[in-house]
Amino acid sequence: MLLKSKEKSTYKEDSVGEKPIRSVAKALSWRVIGTLDTLVVSYILTGEMSVAASIASVDFLTKMALYFFHERLWNSIKWGK
Repeated sequence: MLLKSKEKSTYKEDSVGEKPIRSVAKALSWRVIGTLDTLVVSYILTGEMSVAASIASVDFLTKMALYFFHERLWNSIKWGK
């Protein structure tokens, strides 16, 4: 069956499935992909690699910070836990 059981798992059981370092690696790899996309789009729109690199750099930093605060906010919400 495609649907998972609705049994509640404990943190210890969940942490066995994916370690925090794996989550960090996934977040960083996804951010690199997103930044490369921003770099290419910015270059296509501006025609200047220095401008595109500046935009991609700012994008990388702001999105990392936004992601962090987004995760912290969701950790404080009890819904769905």
